[in-house]
Amino acid sequence: MKGEAHELPASSIAVTVDCVVFGIDATALKVLFIERALEPFAGSWALPGGFVRPGESLEQAARRELSEEAGVSKVFLEQLYTFGELGRDPRGQIISVAYYALVRLSDHRVRAATDARQAAWFSVHEHPTLAFDHQEIVDVAYRRLQGKVRYQPIGFELLPRKFTLSQLQRLYEIVLERALDKRNFRKKILAMKLLVELDEFEQGVAHRAARLYRFDERRYRRLVKRGFNFEI
Repeated sequence: MKGEAHELPASSIAVTVDCVVFGIDATALKVLFIERALEPFAGSWALPGGFVRPGESLEQAARRELSEEAGVSKVFLEQLYTFGELGRDPRGQIISVAYYALVRLSDHRVRAATDARQAAWFSVHEHPTLAFDHQEIVDVAYRRLQGKVRYQPIGFELLPRKFTLSQLQRLYEIVLERALDKRNFRKKILAMKLLVELDEFEQGVAHRAARLYRFDERRYRRLVKRGFNFEI
C-alpha cells in the first residue's frame, strides 16, 4: 500500500478494504490493530487495510493487506459491510469494503510491515482511539460476530484445533458476554454430534486434565445439506 498518503483528484472515488481481525485468549476477545506510519493519522492506530489495486478483487486486496501490514495469512475471512459516508477519509471520497477475519492466536505472530509501524492485539473493549471511522467498523463487526457465532460454527476458527469442552464454553461466554449453564451447554453441543472425542487430554495443567475434542467440519457440511441448523 505504498503512497497511501497521497490525496485523490477532486473528482475521483477510490475503494479500500479494511479488516477486523478477531482472536481470543483465556479472558478476552482481541482485535488486531496497526499503528499507521503515513498520513493521514500517522502515529494513530487503525485497522489493517488499504486501497484496492487495478485487476484485484476485494477479497484478494483484503488478504494482501493483512499479509503485508500484519503478517497474517490463511484465515477465515468474510465480507462485512460497505462504509461510504462523505468525510470519512480526509484524502477524498473513499468507499471502504470491510471484512472480518477469525484467527487462532497461537497460529499467528503478527508483525508490522509496509506502511505500519507496529501491529498488536487489543481487547475489543479496551484499545486506543482509532483513526478514520474504524471504531464504527469494529462495532459493526463485533455485532455480526455475536449474532453469527450462535447460528454457524465459526467460533471453532478461534479455538485451537484440539480443545476441551470448557474452552469451547468459555469462547461462547466471552463472545456473547454472558454466562452459560455448563450442563445445558454440554448437553446441547454434544447432541449435535459435531465433535470428535479424542484419546488425548490436556497437558501441563494443575487441575484434573480434561479430554480433548475436535470439530468435524465434514460432518457439519453433510448435515447442512440435510437441513441441519446449528444453534447455541
